Amino acid sequence: MNRRDLLKSFPALAALAGARATFPSDAASKGKARLRTAICAYSFRDALKKKTMAYDDLVRLAVELDVDGLDLTVYWFPSMTEEFLLPLRRLAYKNAVEIYSISIRSDMCRPTEELRDREVAWLERWVDVAAKLGAGHIRVFGGDVPKQATEDQAVQWVAGILKRAADHSGKKGVILGLENHGGITSKAERVLQIVKQVDSPWVGINLDTGNFHSDVYPQIEACIPYAVNVQFKTEIEENGKKLPSDWSRIMTMLAKGGYKGYLALEYEAEEDPATAVPRLTKQLNEVARKQIRG
Repeated sequence: MNRRDLLKSFPALAALAGARATFPSDAASKGKARLRTAICAYSFRDALKKKTMAYDDLVRLAVELDVDGLDLTVYWFPSMTEEFLLPLRRLAYKNAVEIYSISIRSDMCRPTEELRDREVAWLERWVDVAAKLGAGHIRVFGGDVPKQATEDQAVQWVAGILKRAADHSGKKGVILGLENHGGITSKAERVLQIVKQVDSPWVGINLDTGNFHSDVYPQIEACIPYAVNVQFKTEIEENGKKLPSDWSRIMTMLAKGGYKGYLALEYEAEEDPATAVPRLTKQLNEVARKQIRG
């Protein structure tokens, strides 16, 4: 059987072969959702900061809690050298855990060309780290609009930095996920404006379900077509009032939108994460698998 005959026997493959991939409506992103669960290292920020937990421990915990991936917040990395990164990558592989994402500090609301150049260099530096870990995604932040600037100006700065950084990240196979995280990214409208302006297959939205503070679910839904990672929180805030997050509702929206990717538990509440994360991860697994089964 030649390639043409093989493709004819699988209509979906034939469609992909004849289609030019675009963003966000990639052919591979259409159809049934594909959901995988993960843990954010930030959930254990206190232990990592105090060094009572190491990044190796997160790999073992992922196995214990039956999740597929890890989003590693880099704030407490002991180094950026291969001596640290490559053994961690090997440990994850040997345990069938994917280090699919890293989370870094960034502020792209930079009013001068010199500062924007520095921010691009900073992002590129972490792209190289992600590539060494085998991570295909970096969670990045837009930052706060300077007092002397307008939001429209800040949008241009953030989009410009992301576009330049994506030139490098694309060569390494790493996607930059801009998180809705206050400041210039407080509202879905602005996040979408930035990502659409960048117009790169290597830039999308890191959708945090707990970071919108009004019209929460409509804003989440608006971001789904551009989502490249989803952070699950236990709470939402609606007009100043904290409420339990409706995970089933969010899962339904993700499934409807054909989202394929990770659902990362990011725990920020008061209970000890040593007890909260296992319980919540079990819930997240159950909700995700129920959605997949239909």
